[in-house]
Amino acid sequence: MRLVGLTGGIGSGKSTFAAALRQLGVPVIDADRLARDAVRPGNPALAAIRKAFGEAAVGPEGELDRRAMADLVFRDPGARARLEAIVHPAVRERLSEETARLAARGHDLAFYDVPLLFETGLDRAVDCVVVVYAPEALQRSRLMTRDGISGAQADARLAAQLPIEEKARRADVVVENVEGLDELRAKAARVLAALRSGLGRRLPNAPPARY
Repeated sequence: MRLVGLTGGIGSGKSTFAAALRQLGVPVIDADRLARDAVRPGNPALAAIRKAFGEAAVGPEGELDRRAMADLVFRDPGARARLEAIVHPAVRERLSEETARLAARGHDLAFYDVPLLFETGLDRAVDCVVVVYAPEALQRSRLMTRDGISGAQADARLAAQLPIEEKARRADVVVENVEGLDELRAKAARVLAALRSGLGRRLPNAPPARY
């Protein structure tokens, strides 16, 4: 079974594209869900976080205190590295289990939806990468409308991610999302057909396929 990485930028439409793929019957593995599962109470990763960061890492119900950990790791790169060293292997284990389960059920491919695919080096762990793309100006206006935030706030969120142009440059497949939902859904079907026909990792220095 082929595993296709799916990513994009905030406001680019990645989640909508993923939903369209699911409607076509294709499995989409959610990296955020795997990460949440990895640190549920009773799992070894949560125990390791508790040991590494103390009781402040755990909430009153024994669950991970996400807000406290977020505050810590954003202030302290070393703490972030320690946390990632615990969580990432647990997520990889769950991904391996999920892909094996899907392959056993006869799926020929699955998508791995990862917001920070390039930032975490996971582009090297998939067969090819699809980036859902919107120009930064459109991302900005969508963010402002969707979240009711100012232009400065939108700019800050965009600055926290790898620029969408860089993601598009490093992609194997770029799906442009500038024409509305119906067109994006139609592109999902075309990309899926192309992947099943052999579209994959591009040659070095070759431009990505664009839809």
